[in-house]
Amino acid sequence: MPARRSSPAPRRGARHGRHGRLGRSEVVRPPLPPLDGRLDRFEITVGSAVEYLRGTWEELRDVRFEIAAMPAHDRADGIPLWRADPAAQRVTLYRVPIERLLPKGHDDAAHRRMAVESAVFHAAAEYVGREPWELGPDGRDH
Repeated sequence: MPARRSSPAPRRGARHGRHGRLGRSEVVRPPLPPLDGRLDRFEITVGSAVEYLRGTWEELRDVRFEIAAMPAHDRADGIPLWRADPAAQRVTLYRVPIERLLPKGHDDAAHRRMAVESAVFHAAAEYVGREPWELGPDGRDH
């Protein structure tokens, strides 16, 4: 008869934390929830569009893109979605009008992302004095 090997009983501290919880450590914090707020998604979308434009158009590499909630003043022709200021090398995107002034039925996540990217391209085009479609992947061919 073979000798029976007995494994030692697991210590409570080895499998569980100090208060009986699993997966805790004094060194590593628990994972943070993913960024999923409206402002977070807006910033990420603006950031990815700006990164693309800066990589493609040298004129935009030193431009500062900012996000503001609302413009300070309404214009006679409506609420502006952005402000391009070449003298200050700055483009300001207004988050609330971009997100809230979508046509009815187009207020889902995909349309919001398209509206944000469109505003970034339109603002950048105004800044460099071109048409928005010229900033796209085929715009250099013209």
